[in-house]
Amino acid sequence: MDIIDKAVSVLIHDGTIIYPTETIYGLGADAFSDEAILKVYESKKRPLGMPISIAVSDFDMLAAVARIEPWMQGFIEAFLPGPVTIILAARRVVPDILTGGTGMIGIRMPSHDIALQIIERFDAPITATSANLHGAKDPQTPAECTVSRELFIDGGHLPGTPSTVVDLKNKIILRKGAQADAVEAFLTRL
Repeated sequence: MDIIDKAVSVLIHDGTIIYPTETIYGLGADAFSDEAILKVYESKKRPLGMPISIAVSDFDMLAAVARIEPWMQGFIEAFLPGPVTIILAARRVVPDILTGGTGMIGIRMPSHDIALQIIERFDAPITATSANLHGAKDPQTPAECTVSRELFIDGGHLPGTPSTVVDLKNKIILRKGAQADAVEAFLTRL
């Protein structure tokens, strides 16, 4: 069994994994399992009610979990896959716990091969939150991944700049990170 199959097996059984992305290490769990999502909150010591982003592997999966207006398509195609998290209106399939009661969901489509393979083979979104205690430094090395998990996938030393978070509906950047200048320039043209 290869590492991708092991990761999928853990996810299927409501476990948590730490996986590499093109930015930092993420803590992944089945985004449709309340039990798995609660493990993520507990592991990070993150207050319930604070939203957690999810990761998808392709545009069809993205459209299945979020409402995309036609004018958003160009932005999405320009920056995904990549180090950008977009905030969109969540569809009903997304558990309320992930949206923090806002009805909005943060979505990543990582451009890291391992992350994409896991999500693709799992065939469903996984959580996409940093693999650290709430409020701690973003983990770019295995040693900085301090949360409990069932499986760790070592991706070596990662860049360490978190994704840029964009509220796409309101066309504003909520957190500047990787590719922030390009995102800002694109938003001014929308």
